[in-house]
Amino acid sequence: MLKGVTIGQYVPGESPVHNLDPRTKLLVSLVLVVTIFMIQKLPGFLPVAALVLFSALLSRIPLRLIFRGLKPIFWLLLITWLLHAFTDPGRVLYALGPLKVTYEGVVEGFTVVVRLALLMFGTTLVTLTTSPVALTDGLEYLLGPLKRFGLPVGELAMMMTIALRFIPTLLDETERIMKAQMARGADFTTGSITRRVRAMVPLLVPLFISSFQRADELAIAMEARAYRGGEGRTRLHELCMRPSDWVVLVLGSGIFIWLGIVF
Repeated sequence: MLKGVTIGQYVPGESPVHNLDPRTKLLVSLVLVVTIFMIQKLPGFLPVAALVLFSALLSRIPLRLIFRGLKPIFWLLLITWLLHAFTDPGRVLYALGPLKVTYEGVVEGFTVVVRLALLMFGTTLVTLTTSPVALTDGLEYLLGPLKRFGLPVGELAMMMTIALRFIPTLLDETERIMKAQMARGADFTTGSITRRVRAMVPLLVPLFISSFQRADELAIAMEARAYRGGEGRTRLHELCMRPSDWVVLVLGSGIFIWLGIVF
C-alpha cells in the first residue's frame, strides 16, 4: 500500500549522476523547480521532461523505481485535473447537467499535472542518487551565508536531511503496524469515511510512540558520537567541485533558464 513512496530513499551506485557534487544536484534541482513554474506553455515541458529522463538514464536507476514514486500522488493528480476541467471557464467540450468540461480547463489541468509530476520526478531522482550525509553537507554549504544572520545552518541542514531520510522508515513502520492490526481484524478499506477515520486512530497512536522512540534513540546516538552541531565539525570526505560539476551546473542551469524564458 505504501511501498510506492520512493522520495527520501537512496540507491547506492557508480554513475555520472551519483558522482556529481551534491551542491551541483541541489542547485540544478532548484533551477529546475523555478523553470517548471515559469513555463506557461504545455510544449515547453517536453524538453524539460527529456532532460530529466536523460538524467534518470544516466543514473542507471531503473525507471520503474522512479515512476513508482508517482503512484502515491496519482489520485491527487487526477483530482487536480478534474477540478480544472470542470471549473475553468472557456469553450465547452461536454456538458453533464450543470457541470461543463471546457477545453481551457482540460489544457490547464493537464499542464498542472505535468508540472507536479516533473517536480516529483526531479526531487525523487536527487534523493535516489545522493546519500543523506552528502545531502546534509551540500545543504549546509549552500546555506552557509545565512550564518551571518545567526541561523544555525548546521542544525537546520541536519534536521532537513533527517526528516527526508526518515520518510521511507516511517512509511515502512506504518505498513508494518497496519498489517499487524489487519491480522487482528482491523479494517482500513471499507465502510464510510467516518468509520475509516476512526479506524486510523489505533494506527496513529503506536506510530507516534514509535517515532518518538526512534527520535530519542537517534539523539542518544548522536550525543554518544560527540555531535554538538555544525560549528567546528569536520568531514570524512570534503566536498570538491570538479570540472564535470561546473559543466553540468552551468550548462544545465542555462538550458533550464532559457526554456523558462522562451516558454
